[in-house]
Amino acid sequence: MTLYIIRRVFNYAVLTLVAACFAYMLASLGLDPAWEYLLRNPPAPPETIESIYNRLGVNPDVPLLQRTWTWLTNIFTEGSLGLTVGYQPVTAQIAIRAGVSLQLLLVGSIVGAIVGVILGVWGAVRQYRFSDRVVTILSYLVIATPTIVMAIVLMIVATNVNQALGFQLINFSGQYSPGVADSFWPQFWDRISHLILPTFVLILAAGASYSRYQRNAMLDVLGADYIRTARAKGRTRGSALVRHGVRVALIPMSTFFAYSFGTLVAGSAILELMFGWHGMGEMAIQAVRQNDINSVAGSTLFVAILILCSSTLSEVLYAALDPRVRR
Repeated sequence: MTLYIIRRVFNYAVLTLVAACFAYMLASLGLDPAWEYLLRNPPAPPETIESIYNRLGVNPDVPLLQRTWTWLTNIFTEGSLGLTVGYQPVTAQIAIRAGVSLQLLLVGSIVGAIVGVILGVWGAVRQYRFSDRVVTILSYLVIATPTIVMAIVLMIVATNVNQALGFQLINFSGQYSPGVADSFWPQFWDRISHLILPTFVLILAAGASYSRYQRNAMLDVLGADYIRTARAKGRTRGSALVRHGVRVALIPMSTFFAYSFGTLVAGSAILELMFGWHGMGEMAIQAVRQNDINSVAGSTLFVAILILCSSTLSEVLYAALDPRVRR
């Protein structure tokens, strides 16, 4: 199993570097960090434009492949992803913002996956009953609703809840409130109150998708021979389903987890803008607006690494659930 995991991680690492390089090349072809200076009247002198390009390492007079190779080698030799258009190290910006995004992504993905799997198994076991139909309708309603619309609706609900309670239970602007007492528990509960709403949106989105796939996977194994054999040996229906059915039904879910994580990252980027969280999603969107080539490439590399980690985790789960892939 160890060799299998190492081989898969190596493949994913190569794909991560390829994705980052393509992102850098596409950003270099489509973005121009000096556009602001070129639009001035009168425009900035060519010497100024040239110095901006050289300082950022994105001079278009240098061949694209050479620039990409320099950018890639700097990652390994200097640990540098270049400078932003504000001449700040991209790695420093990522270090500041990565923790913000991971607060949303980790809680949203893990809790959403658990909730989705439970609902999917429940719906398959109680197929076509009232509870299954309710879960199905609500899941499709959530899937069909854009993330931004869901966030706005929940903001309205949270506002009404706060008004009914007479105090601010749920905050949804920024990561924390200014002026909170400088001690652990007040700051802890303040962070939780800001985390509830954006995390809940991610949990809803992830749980709805996982529940549909888990339900279909579970239905495929309900009538399998090994379930009937386990029942014939004296196991109860619930025991046979949990011990044999759920484990087999989770195998395709481990693969789906890796591929759906990218969608979850995109959803969190929108939520960061909606709720005023200064994370990687906000950084990526601002980078495109500001024609910041290095920040776009760095943001893409960050997302690729997250997907690398989720893919590795899915491979570990797949190998643990299905012994055949360990050979």
